[in-house]
Amino acid sequence: MDAREKILEAAAELLATAPAAEVSTRAVCEAAGVGAPMLYRLFGDKAGLLAAVVDRGFEQYLASKRAARPGEDPVADLKSGWDNHMRFALEHPHHYRLMYSPELTVPPAAVSEAHALLHAILERCAAAGRLTVPPVLATQIIMSANVGAALSMLTRPEQYPDPGFSARSRDAVIDSLTRPAGPAQGDGVPVAAATLAARLRAEPHASFTPAESGLLQQWLETLAGN
Repeated sequence: MDAREKILEAAAELLATAPAAEVSTRAVCEAAGVGAPMLYRLFGDKAGLLAAVVDRGFEQYLASKRAARPGEDPVADLKSGWDNHMRFALEHPHHYRLMYSPELTVPPAAVSEAHALLHAILERCAAAGRLTVPPVLATQIIMSANVGAALSMLTRPEQYPDPGFSARSRDAVIDSLTRPAGPAQGDGVPVAAATLAARLRAEPHASFTPAESGLLQQWLETLAGN
């Protein structure tokens, strides 16, 4: 195990039992058996180290999301993704709180990738005519709600004793942004435009030049209310 892995392993073990504010770089160096200059050379500062620890800790979770095969129902995949996110948060509370901590001046790459994976599912929802708002907006709403629910349960568990809280929050949020499968009834131009835009992003039309495709996307996004 090289010095980088020793430091990350030591930091992860310390963070598994204590919040980030209580874990010093000195303690990490002592646990890893390396000098402070080595830590700062590899990670820059404590914030850089913590960001690297978060990315390392979330890698297994993100790997499972990357490998997940899309189901027939993208909305069901969306709800499953919420549940997996919540499960990881509750099983790794210190890592999770750290991921969204204002202490991190270096944003973990895991945050951006989790956001992108969620957006990909919502693009599928839009292409299937199941989304009632643009995918970008839906991604922001669902991610903020999922993270907010997880952090609330982690930081104030006594205020959220209902074991069904997460599922109810999930359904309230996702059901407000999606529609049942089947022919659209009363959804009008915005949903039709968002659906067509998503389908064209997934399968660009060969008859259009890149400039024409870009212009069409702008028109459709305007009609969709994006």
